[in-house]
Amino acid sequence: MLRLAPVKIIREAGMTSAVQPVITALGAVILGKNQQLKLSLACFLAKGHLLIEDLPGMGKTTLAEALARTLGLSYQRLQFTSDMLPADIIGVSIFNPAEQEFSFRAGPIFTQVLLADEINRTSPKTQSALLEAMEEGQVTIDGMTRPLPKPFFVIATQNPSSQMGTFPLPESQLDRFLMRIQLGYPDPRAERELLTGTDRRVILGSLQALADADRLTVWQQQIDKVHLSDAVLDYLLRLVTHTRQSRDFVHGLSPRGLLALKRATQAWAFIEGRNYALPEDVQAVLPSVAEHRLRGSIEDQSRMHSLTSQLLNAVDVIG
Repeated sequence: MLRLAPVKIIREAGMTSAVQPVITALGAVILGKNQQLKLSLACFLAKGHLLIEDLPGMGKTTLAEALARTLGLSYQRLQFTSDMLPADIIGVSIFNPAEQEFSFRAGPIFTQVLLADEINRTSPKTQSALLEAMEEGQVTIDGMTRPLPKPFFVIATQNPSSQMGTFPLPESQLDRFLMRIQLGYPDPRAERELLTGTDRRVILGSLQALADADRLTVWQQQIDKVHLSDAVLDYLLRLVTHTRQSRDFVHGLSPRGLLALKRATQAWAFIEGRNYALPEDVQAVLPSVAEHRLRGSIEDQSRMHSLTSQLLNAVDVIG
């Protein structure tokens, strides 16, 4: 079992040693994607939810299961289809004739890590069934509120909107995801290892839990203690203000987006082994936090990535 180092003063090596084994274990399954693995873990530690958009076969499902196994959390995978109903996600009350009362049969959402696979292949009505769960950590069925397990982390995957049979996620649903990432094709070295090395499914099945719910709760509490100096806070505000004033963006970041950027920055600093944030931490997470919020829909990925790069170039670190 891992030993958490105390977070008192800046002890970078101690904090890094607590999280680094998780990154290393994930890297044995998802090759050559260290940045995306760190972003995924940062999203979880920041108590957010993750959206992975990419072509089929890129390792989205594998990443979700590997993360759940490594963190020692319960895991459910739900394949979204066009005929799926909200009850297929949250559950349903069934009448028991023998007892003359309704009994609740829980849906797959009652887990700690939920993989909502190909979420944009189902209707907006079914997509919206996740909203309360993602925002409140609970669901309401037949007037009764039922809490979800803690921690609760949704990893949703979606295919590019150019593919057939997809329903674009509405703005309110997109905004529930703290981050959106892409895995992309592996580099030649990693792809050669895929061909010549051990089957990733075998490695995935052998992953050991390196944490548990209690330890993860401690880590998430430590995120709140990561210090943001006035200089970093001012930098965050200048970035958000620029998105609202520049003509390059149709819609600027909302206050919710600003808070998401703050939490993601703190989580990234923690993963980097610090109890204080730097402007580099803001820059590392900004594209994943901001790109899906700036327009409210997924249109031209390359153009939006260019705009976020322009945003970083346009706003000085020091005001």
